[in-house]
Amino acid sequence: MLMPAIESLYSALVAANLHNQIKISTPNAASIVLDPFPPSQAFFNQSLSSVISQLLQFCSRTQSPLMMNLYPYYVFMENKGVVPLDNSLFKPLTPSKEMVDPNTLLHYTNVLDAMIDSVYFSMKNLNVTDVVVLVTETGWPSKGDSKEPYATIDNADTYNSNLIKHIFDRSGTPLHPEITSNVYIYELFNEDLRSSPVSEANWGLFYGNSTAVYLLHVSGSGTFLANDTTNQTYCIAMDGIDTKTLQAALDWACGPGRANCSEIQPGESCYQPNNVKNHASYAFDSYYQKEGNSPGSCDFKGAAMITTTDPSHGGCVFPGSKKPSNNRTSQVVNSTEVSSAGTMRLIGFHGTGLSVFSTGLYLLSGSSFWLFYYSFVP
Repeated sequence: MLMPAIESLYSALVAANLHNQIKISTPNAASIVLDPFPPSQAFFNQSLSSVISQLLQFCSRTQSPLMMNLYPYYVFMENKGVVPLDNSLFKPLTPSKEMVDPNTLLHYTNVLDAMIDSVYFSMKNLNVTDVVVLVTETGWPSKGDSKEPYATIDNADTYNSNLIKHIFDRSGTPLHPEITSNVYIYELFNEDLRSSPVSEANWGLFYGNSTAVYLLHVSGSGTFLANDTTNQTYCIAMDGIDTKTLQAALDWACGPGRANCSEIQPGESCYQPNNVKNHASYAFDSYYQKEGNSPGSCDFKGAAMITTTDPSHGGCVFPGSKKPSNNRTSQVVNSTEVSSAGTMRLIGFHGTGLSVFSTGLYLLSGSSFWLFYYSFVP
């Protein structure tokens, strides 16, 4: 059913004259590639050759990517003692620890690049050389059971932070240094109802209550980053909330909630811009900070959300930034920039910073940084 469905969708896009703007593909598990290392020896599972050949021909004809779910974590776990942990986590290596393909003499400093190149070599074996690889899933679990000792917060933070650095270096892979693959990080939220092993429920950047499992730390990667607030969070008004609802929440915060709203009075530093959303954000954050940043104190009947990006602007300093902070030197993702070279963009995402409200995936590319939900609806 796969290829007829894809062709039908493509025909609909052609009829709507959208086929050059919207590309169609389908994700594939890494297991469709056999003998992935050294990459030059890799080939597709021959039992799937019929549908893979049709898919690649379609991708070539329509300039669509081949989608692959690639997890260095599983490669490491299945080859402990052969694949070093540092290679899996993008850590700097001495030349002696680099993986070398004996057929091409290409040097691999990380497992993900080797996995991507194994896909390129597999396509080349089918005489397809004009289709790019898009990594639809990759990541690292932050928690595991006794048999998963490498599923830790530190390793998850290291993998995803170094992945971002690697993508924004735009260095491609050893086989294709001119091509930097787009990469989706799996995933946005932990899925606490997943069955064992424990790691299956712990791939997210956030817990189900929207608090961060860990914060990505990436420095020196361009203007898409903002000052890391480490564990500092703020409460602001959510986008798309009607004015009447925001006003009611603002009135409660400044009244029964006993938030300090003096700075949003006329003539004070946070009065401008003079609108309900701006005033509500300040009042929400004042109440949230007063209540010790407890997740339940940033709700206001669904009108508010937690963010890691400092909402202060101009001479207006939000209550969360008036607290002493000793660690403001590293970096995390900031969504306040529009998509352009070296910046980040988030789709289907209310507000700013790493504030989130639905399970999804981050997409990293050489020039932009996106967020999509599982439905992949922009």
